Amino acid sequence: MNTELISKAEEFENRKFKFVTTSDRIVASREAKALILEINEVYKETKDVTLMDLMKRLTVVKQKIEKRLKGAPLTV
Repeated sequence: MNTELISKAEEFENRKFKFVTTSDRIVASREAKALILEINEVYKETKDVTLMDLMKRLTVVKQKIEKRLKGAPLTV
């Protein structure tokens, strides 16, 4: 299960993110969150450093997606 989860997370991380619609971005953000939480559960048991690094990288991707979702702030 551990290697399956890691391979799924790495596939998500290396995917090209070209989202046409807002719903695509929402789905990707939720998928990233789910992967991070699953990896966190395994990390709590094993304390594997590579899992922590993977979670950090996925969090960066998730933050970029959410930043695009929220849009640019309106300035006067």
